[in-house]
Amino acid sequence: MNNLRRIDLNLLLTLDVLLAEHNVTRAAQRLNFSQPSISVHLAKLREIFDDPLLLPGPRGMRPTARAEALRGPLREALTALEQVVAPSSPFDPAVAEHTWQLAVSDYGEHTIVQPALGKLLLSAPNTRLALVALAPARMAKQLEQGEVDLAFHTLHDSPPSLRHRLLFQERYVLAGRRDHPRLKRRPSLAQFCTLDHVLVSPVGSGFVGVTDEALAQVGLTRRVVLSVPRFQSVLAVLTSTDLVAMLPERLVRGDPALRLYEPPVAVPGFEMAMLWHERSHRDPAHQWLREQLIN
Repeated sequence: MNNLRRIDLNLLLTLDVLLAEHNVTRAAQRLNFSQPSISVHLAKLREIFDDPLLLPGPRGMRPTARAEALRGPLREALTALEQVVAPSSPFDPAVAEHTWQLAVSDYGEHTIVQPALGKLLLSAPNTRLALVALAPARMAKQLEQGEVDLAFHTLHDSPPSLRHRLLFQERYVLAGRRDHPRLKRRPSLAQFCTLDHVLVSPVGSGFVGVTDEALAQVGLTRRVVLSVPRFQSVLAVLTSTDLVAMLPERLVRGDPALRLYEPPVAVPGFEMAMLWHERSHRDPAHQWLREQLIN
């Protein structure tokens, strides 16, 4: 690295052209420099490499053995540099072979990934998706280090350091099985509090959620008899028991096995966001992926 610090990149470009042309005049024309400027460059190169590099010959200039040894590695190095500084090429999903890592909860998988999956795989048939469990505490680090490409989480709980795009606003509804004996009609607030509820807690051990906070504001409580870590667990419970649940509407909308009601207490919903790190923001492939996952 110390050797590189004392070399002007323009000198290496000049050497590359001189080794191709074997002529100072033609090299000057190709590089749009004056002939004296190319001669100055050559003098500096000879000093740096401690070698004449190019010697006068009957038909132009003849490279020394040292110059011949430099020719191939120098061309490869400059080609690599050209690729580094070249503008990003457009992303072509038809031929791309990416493997994407998405950090998502089972709710996000159901409401965001699954609706977009068919279109995404049809447009990019050689790509693969890996869905990994969302870990909110590690999300920012995972995105920064490239362990995951995108994360899906509630906006108000998302790290402010991350880029984001709001996907939708969600609301809660009361859900129970279609033939639930106590859900023939929308329950009153008092009836709601006496129903047996199941609640989703990320660690499976919490019995208080946003619904309980809303009830507490009016001096009421409900009966939460089961806590589970995943939304999909709730759906299985609802169809096989008389338990009810306050669930995001998008998760259960259109489910023929369930009966849905507006809750008798105002429960705040949430905003769902797609999150990514600045390191990926301008990448054409990443930009394409983000667009595919907007419903």
